[in-house]
Amino acid sequence: MAKTSDVTCGTCADVAPDDELQAEELAVLCKALAHPARVQLLQYLAQQGTCYFGSLADVVGLAPSTTSQHVKVLKEAGLLLGSSEEQRTCYCVNPDRLAVLKRLVKAL
Repeated sequence: MAKTSDVTCGTCADVAPDDELQAEELAVLCKALAHPARVQLLQYLAQQGTCYFGSLADVVGLAPSTTSQHVKVLKEAGLLLGSSEEQRTCYCVNPDRLAVLKRLVKAL
């Protein structure tokens, strides 16, 4: 039976404070995507470009109030942007924040 070595890899042993901040940021973004409905909303908006809120409830097949809560989580994480036009709100993906998510996941 092989004995486990007590030697740690130099790159694994040194965790810089910046790495910890990135880990926290990645955790926030992953938490925002921790529900299938939120993943669906983000995918839909990434493909469509923009969408009015009323149409989003149809995308996920949930009640408007439930959809609103999911949109709120995505907005709080910075993954969605919303702008009011008259009596409707139009949503779109925040491309800068999505790029951060992609970069952080790729660095895993």
